[in-house]
Amino acid sequence: MNPNWRSFLESAEGEFSADAAELISFGDPAGELQAAAGQTVLVPLTHLAQLEAHGDDAKSFLHNQFTSDINHLPAAHAQHAGWCSAKGRMQASFLVWQNADAYRLLLSADLVEFTLKRLPMFILRSKVKLTACAERVMLGLAGPQAGEALADAGLPCPAEDLGLALAGEHEVVRLEAGRYLIATPVSALPDLWQKLSVKARPAGVPVWRWLDVRAAFPLVTLATKEEFVPQMADFEKIGGVSFHKGCYPGQEIVARTQYLGKVKRHLFRVSCAAEFKAGDVLHSPGNPDQSVGLIMTAAAAPEGGFAGLAVIQSSHAGDVHLGALDGPLLQAVAVNP
Repeated sequence: MNPNWRSFLESAEGEFSADAAELISFGDPAGELQAAAGQTVLVPLTHLAQLEAHGDDAKSFLHNQFTSDINHLPAAHAQHAGWCSAKGRMQASFLVWQNADAYRLLLSADLVEFTLKRLPMFILRSKVKLTACAERVMLGLAGPQAGEALADAGLPCPAEDLGLALAGEHEVVRLEAGRYLIATPVSALPDLWQKLSVKARPAGVPVWRWLDVRAAFPLVTLATKEEFVPQMADFEKIGGVSFHKGCYPGQEIVARTQYLGKVKRHLFRVSCAAEFKAGDVLHSPGNPDQSVGLIMTAAAAPEGGFAGLAVIQSSHAGDVHLGALDGPLLQAVAVNP
């Protein structure tokens, strides 16, 4: 984490996890979570990080590595993209957009080291440079006054989902109505934070994870790396997979899975009184010999208990348990029934 970013958050009374990797809260985690259910919140997205790809061949390189169509990515839009292994399993998921001649790649922060080590191995003679955006940070803004907060801060508000708006050194992506990502230099943060926080309550990353669960926003993390083909996370349904482009790593398996209709696992919203986390294994008495699912995202819920996204074998989603056959029972509802 950028030390100036961390120092600023600590000065704003932000509290970090034991490993100092993630902002947990601003002193009132329960109140922040309740606020997210109906008010406007401002979240430092310390669990996410940005990479930048630039150079003459950046577009073609990303197009040949990612699951979505980077060649036809509109200038004023962001797009989901996956990066698969040769076996078609997702090594990372990205939100991709373009600013001038550079491509921004937003991903889980715990996958940055792996991605920066592995992805450049495929550059070969291409004119591409892949770097971490160490001086840029991400803010999340969500709630009924989010649009007004953007306007008060002098930032544009994209009119459609995954729309991108640029304002000098700031980049704004609309995830959905009332929820936005803001990429900004660390140097501009104090002034921007002051303006946004007039209408938005500062909150920790757990709040944003709950919002991701509510929106069914799938994010591959270190705990779930190489666990899913894209269709298991319903990634193709949010524009993260193109079936009309050329080859990319794992493309044959991803295409075969699609056209043969062999996807038996899909994305579900889950809830449970017991706490769970990304990477936790799920079981069902109906299939006792192997696991039937995996938690993808987990968060405390405002109404109590815990909520999450999980990839589950659809035929057993009605009776799925956390950790063991006799573990706590989860309630599961298909995101795309």
